[in-house]
Amino acid sequence: MANSSSSAQSSVQDNVEDTDNSLKESQGMKGEVHHHLEESIRPYIDLIDTLRSFGIHKDLALPTIVVIGDQSSGKSSVLEALSGIALPRGSGIVTRCPLELRLRNVTGGGSWKAVLSYHKKKTEKNTKAVSNQLASSASKRPRLSYEEKIIEFGDPSLVEKHVEEAQNELAGKGVKICDDLITLEVRSADVCDLTLIDLPGIARVPVQGQPQDIGNQIKRLIMKFIEKQETINMVVVPCNIDIATTEALKMAQEVDPEGIRTLAILTKPDLIDTGTEKNILAVVQNKVIPLRKGYIMVKCRGQQQIDEKVPLVEATQIERDFFQNHNFFRPLLDENKATIKCLAIKLTQDLVNHIKKSLPKLDEQIKKQLWDVRNELKECEAGPPQDPKGAKQFLIKVLTKFNDKIKSLSLGELMDKENMFVQLRTEFKKWNDGLNETKTSFDSSKELRQNYRGRELPGFSNYRIFEMILQERVAKLKKPAIESLNSIKDIILKQFTDVSQQCFRNYPVLLNTTMNKIDNIQSSQQDKAEQRIMDQFEMESMIYTQDPIYFKFLNEISNEQFSEVQLPVLDIKSKYSEMLQAYYEIVVQRMADQLPMLISFYMLKETAQLLCTDMLSILEGANVSELLFEDSDVSKRRKHLQSRLGRLTAAHEELVILFERSEDVILDYTFM
Repeated sequence: MANSSSSAQSSVQDNVEDTDNSLKESQGMKGEVHHHLEESIRPYIDLIDTLRSFGIHKDLALPTIVVIGDQSSGKSSVLEALSGIALPRGSGIVTRCPLELRLRNVTGGGSWKAVLSYHKKKTEKNTKAVSNQLASSASKRPRLSYEEKIIEFGDPSLVEKHVEEAQNELAGKGVKICDDLITLEVRSADVCDLTLIDLPGIARVPVQGQPQDIGNQIKRLIMKFIEKQETINMVVVPCNIDIATTEALKMAQEVDPEGIRTLAILTKPDLIDTGTEKNILAVVQNKVIPLRKGYIMVKCRGQQQIDEKVPLVEATQIERDFFQNHNFFRPLLDENKATIKCLAIKLTQDLVNHIKKSLPKLDEQIKKQLWDVRNELKECEAGPPQDPKGAKQFLIKVLTKFNDKIKSLSLGELMDKENMFVQLRTEFKKWNDGLNETKTSFDSSKELRQNYRGRELPGFSNYRIFEMILQERVAKLKKPAIESLNSIKDIILKQFTDVSQQCFRNYPVLLNTTMNKIDNIQSSQQDKAEQRIMDQFEMESMIYTQDPIYFKFLNEISNEQFSEVQLPVLDIKSKYSEMLQAYYEIVVQRMADQLPMLISFYMLKETAQLLCTDMLSILEGANVSELLFEDSDVSKRRKHLQSRLGRLTAAHEELVILFERSEDVILDYTFM
């Protein structure tokens, strides 16, 4: 990168000098790298760690320091020097998952202690779905869940082992990477108060076993962290290469072109070529690629020192002696731009200052999201309580609501766009219209004499002819009657299904249980209705009606006035056509009303009563948690919102506590 203008360099240099002055003041506090800041900084670092533990990073970006660098840049050595612990080492990709390193200085001594934690995805079968096909296919799908693993240990030598095992569980054995976060908290009297996230080193060429796009995968993971404005990017660059060509710094410049939130760490100063010292010094002094947070040079343990197991404490002294005796880099000690000790102080100060500046925005974001989540939750139906007693009461409430809707539906009180009784009346009208279409004129007296004459002599009547003609005509109505029954059954079934889906759409097991009950009851009721219809046709074959009713229809058809005294005149074949037509009108009238009433009674009224009674029987010995198992988009959204509400509420409470204790951060933290 070309040199910036003198004014830009001057501005950056002023900022760096301000930081350097702060560092000098900080160094005078206690004089040791692990006791360099006041205890007042701890609440800020602890706050962000606590918020991340709540999962707030899923909702909004948190103030963070991330460590990036090309492979073999010395990143692991820097982290080891800061933490005092040995992290996984080796060739190729060593850090395969983001590693959150929480360093906690325990004043007053105390034994060394570490806690490693991560959330492992696991696929489990849905134990709530029953095997007798009560559960829908959706509820039988394998589901992903998360199991938190926590490992506590007191031996620093076990860090490398536990980190490697965690990476193998999350990313698999080999050289693959994973986005899942591993958290390592170290409590010791020999560490500084600091939290940072180590990311995989940038790979240029895939090695054996690595996917061809491993470089892009790593860059995507790194970019997800460094592009956030709340992130301080700590870029580790070896001194013995051209800083302008390092991929890590290029990525940092891409998301932070002005270098406002980028800090560069120069490693391996003992490996530079003779004669290049002034060029390296110009970089550290912010004259080549200006960065607002500047540069710090460190010399960590080399491979030989690691092999010889040189203690970190001794390595720290060796580092200081190196700079103290270096002809070109000695001034960096006075400028607080060299050594791990200086880096620790600067990182802690930068992080705390960054957190303080971010708190007002963070507070507003949390309050806004809380408001939004609460409003979204109002749009979701309340789910079942977790406690058994509350869940059973919830089930009773759900079943009662369903029964009430079914009763209202059967009484015509439940109105919707597809009103059931409008559809039923349409079907009943079709039945009535079909009956009327069968009321064609009966054969003339001549045809009757020719086609239906029995053994009688001319002039005599045969009542059997009358019966036979009517029975044949009525028998033809059986098929359309059953068709009408099936059509009406489908309408009622759809309506019952719609109510079931409305009431139980979030509970697949309960929905399937209800649908089975509806199918069984409807099937039984259909058999009863069909049998009752057949009985009705059997009764119609008896040919009967009250005399006054018969005379009424006969008189209307013949336009004459017949009465019982005229029976001898009436009982002649010339009147058979009118007599048949009059009686068939009575049949049509009866069947037009009787069949709809039969079907409505058995398929709607009685079905609704049986269903409501049967639904209440679910409560007897019911597996409530099984019946209320949820596997729907609504329930998933509700659970997601409830989870967000929980962590946002907890985060807001933590902020309130900090604001009440803090004198240098004053906010209006009242949440409406």
